[in-house]
Amino acid sequence: MTHLVPLAKEFDEDKVTPGVLGFIVFAALALAVWGLMKSMNRHMGRVNFAEADDQHPDASTPDTGKSTA
Repeated sequence: MTHLVPLAKEFDEDKVTPGVLGFIVFAALALAVWGLMKSMNRHMGRVNFAEADDQHPDASTPDTGKSTA
């Protein structure tokens, strides 16, 4: 215990340290980001990236882009 006494004399009371509360907040943020990434990964796995055909049964003639109005 005597080897900690010199360290106590050098301790600056004006220094701000994060302490236990800072660690708890950081850990909570890390868990939240991990949960969001896991959820995003799950949702992105459900997305269908295949394009659907844009052919409609009544659109047998090609659109020339000309307007009749």
